[in-house]
Amino acid sequence: QVQLVESGGGLVQAGGSLRLSCAASVSIFSINAMGWYRQAPGKQRELVAVITGGGITDYADSVKGRFTISRDNAKNTVNLQMNSLKPEDTAVYYCKLKATWGNDYWGQGTQVTVSS
Repeated sequence: QVQLVESGGGLVQAGGSLRLSCAASVSIFSINAMGWYRQAPGKQRELVAVITGGGITDYADSVKGRFTISRDNAKNTVNLQMNSLKPEDTAVYYCKLKATWGNDYWGQGTQVTVSS
């Protein structure tokens, strides 16, 4: 059973920073890609950032230049550094893992609230 444990959410003022982490219970050799998604109230879940096993990254246009996704292979962890946060970044952030055998796994979500 693959488990993802997220941490790092919270309340921050606009312009501030937060760092989210997601620890996976499987080795990096079982991971095809990991990413972060978010869902704001009344909106659909959307991709924020993704990083492949080869280190290729992709970002939503709304976060480019402000957010950085990275992997710590020794800890089977993916991190999301969020800078210059805006109130519209407020959402529940979910970690997602795509395994090499094709299944997707989700974390429980962590709340990020940005006050104006």
